[in-house]
Amino acid sequence: MTFPDDHTVNAALALAVRAPSVHNTQPWRWRIGDRTVHLYADPARQLPETDPDGRDLLLSCGAALHHLRVGFAALGWRAEVHRLPNPAEPRHLAAVELHRHEPEQEEIALAAAIPRRRTDRRRHSSWPVPGSHIETMAARAADEGVILREATGSARYHLAEAVFEAARRHTADPAYRMELAAWSGRHFSTEGVPAVNAPVPDPSPGALPGRPFADPRLPQPPGATGEDDETVLLVLGTASDDPLSRLRAGEATSAVLLTATTLGLASCPLTEPLELAGTRQQVRDRVTGGTMPQMVLRVGWAPVNADPLPATPRRPPAEVVTPLSTQSAP
Repeated sequence: MTFPDDHTVNAALALAVRAPSVHNTQPWRWRIGDRTVHLYADPARQLPETDPDGRDLLLSCGAALHHLRVGFAALGWRAEVHRLPNPAEPRHLAAVELHRHEPEQEEIALAAAIPRRRTDRRRHSSWPVPGSHIETMAARAADEGVILREATGSARYHLAEAVFEAARRHTADPAYRMELAAWSGRHFSTEGVPAVNAPVPDPSPGALPGRPFADPRLPQPPGATGEDDETVLLVLGTASDDPLSRLRAGEATSAVLLTATTLGLASCPLTEPLELAGTRQQVRDRVTGGTMPQMVLRVGWAPVNADPLPATPRRPPAEVVTPLSTQSAP
């Protein structure tokens, strides 16, 4: 059995930690063994007000796991993943074995998309997203065992209702507002949502409310209005709601976001309506037809005059990667 050299492992991990996470908390820890790479959840980075049951944390870690798989595949190594390998250690999310592999063009394209992907919370343009693009993203989600649905017609109406209701309830919650302020409006930080990536509120009629991040500095694209916005709303769902389903939903989220990037689309996770039991149940009943909703994604074309977004910062490797032999799991 072979194992990639340190340079290859570090290159794959550098791509893995580019994964999106709730409020850019980066709630993962990596342990490097002699023959395996291990992913652990970092419970110290769970957000008690935004994510009381840890669902967003597992989604974030699942996205990082998929980024790792894509990175290794493009570097010539197939990842054999053992998810939740030890029931007695629930924070140990995955053990990854690696095998020699000839990279496919699709894997190289997805890996190349990782450094280019951005969470773009701004409004979209009036150009419709082709149905073939949505079918491609749905196929990538299905490869991860997750169902992707586009919310159209009455389902879109009910999903928008859930978004507005969740925003209203969060606005009325002082503890939530304090937590959001603590994790946003950042300047020169390696974590949290930077002020330059948080858009100013969109006053356009019908625009979906975004989170009220602290000190938003990102202007909306000039000329574009919410009335012209051709945002597509995609919902990722699973048959059950156990930790494994949530982890796989995070992997599917990564697959869809990277696919959207390769297609030239702007994208943004929208988890707020799924963070409250009442609005999540509304989405399940009226949007996904009983499938457990795990993630909502806004997808569309960025306006031609939209400025490029800076990359959000990441914690240094020394904070999230350690040899397995030097420290026990967090």
